[in-house]
Formats: sequence, structure tokens, C-alpha cells
Amino acid sequence: FNKSTHLFPLFFILKLQYRFWCLRSPLSLLCVEFYQRIANNGTMILKLRKTVAFVGMMGAGKTAIGRVVAQKLNSRFLDSDTEIELAANMSVSEIFTRDGESFFRDREAEIIKRLLETETCILSTGGGAFENDETRKAMSNHGMSLWLQVDLDLLWSRVKNKESRPLLNTPDPFGTLRDIFQERQDVYALADASVKANKDLSIDEMSDRVIDALLTRPDVLEQIHD
Repeated sequence: FNKSTHLFPLFFILKLQYRFWCLRSPLSLLCVEFYQRIANNGTMILKLRKTVAFVGMMGAGKTAIGRVVAQKLNSRFLDSDTEIELAANMSVSEIFTRDGESFFRDREAEIIKRLLETETCILSTGGGAFENDETRKAMSNHGMSLWLQVDLDLLWSRVKNKESRPLLNTPDPFGTLRDIFQERQDVYALADASVKANKDLSIDEMSDRVIDALLTRPDVLEQIHD
């Protein structure tokens, strides 16, 4: 895009609209596509062809970053935990308390499988979902899995004051988080792609890194030239 003197104000205004209100308007899809065409000099847009399932630890930013990636790609965003809560009419914490983790994991696997088979979207999944062998296979068969890789200290800074993490309702929540972190690293490493988080990167910057990773898979994210 040529940010000449007379075009730069238009570019800046459109960017603000895109970030702050455009996505909430009834014309959101048209607005995003128009912004993408201008930002790419009208020659290239990105088309999500398969579902991208975000995996990683609680507090990795799967939902926050996933929403921004979906917005930038003009795609739908779904959260498996939210879908489970809607189906059960209960919160994840309530399901854990009433029915236990094993019951929750079974329902989680069912819902993720259904979403992978019926949607093309950015999908945020629970921290333990990727431990299920069939779920891992389904993610790769229907799209790709992407691991948001975050250091333990950064994870702890994000989750230590939150009460919505049922697995951390223990006498030693940091010790529990550390144990889960260590147990899951080898499983997360099986993901189709990974993006390393950095505490100095904003959500917007992280979303750009994710899109860069997706562009290495043209079967998942296609560049369409006008």
C-alpha cells in the first residue's frame, strides 16, 4: 500500500474502524474484506480453507489470539469450552465439580470432533484436549493443530488470580500448574505447527506470527491474488 500524503489518512481511519468497531457492525464481513484488500494493495487476500485448532496450556492465549486471527482472516471463531458450556448449560468448573474430569474430557472430545467435521474456523481448545489421541488425529485430518508455546512463568502470571481454572483448585496451584506443564510438553510438541509466545509481544503481534505460520500450509490458508 502506498501511504502517500492523500491516501494515508484514509488508510489510518479504515484501520481504526477495523480494530475498534467494524467487526461489530452488521457490515462486518464486507468491512474486513475491504480493509484486507486495501492493506494488501488490492492484489491478495487470505482464505481459510481448513480449521485451525489452537492447542496449549491454560493461559496460553488461545482464545484471545484466536479471536484476532479469525477477525484478520474474516473467519469464524469458536471456543470448545464455550460450546461445551452451551450444550451442558453449565460452566466448565461446574461440570468438573459435578461429573469429574473424565466425564468432561469425553464430552470435550465429542464436541471438538463435531466442530472439526462441520466447521471451517479458528478453534480454541481446552488445555487437556490435545492429550486425546483421537482428537489429535481429527485435528490433523480435518485441518491442523497449532501449539501456542508459552513459558511457565508467563502462564502463572496470567492464571494465578483466576478462579475459573478447576484444575488449579489445589493447595499448591503453582505446583499443580508446573506438573501439568511438564506432563504435557511432549504431547503439545506433536502439533502440526507451533508459535512461541513472548511477554513483550501484543496479542496483535502474536496473531501476525500465527498467520505467518499458517501461510506455510497453503492447504489450510490460501493466498488469493486478484
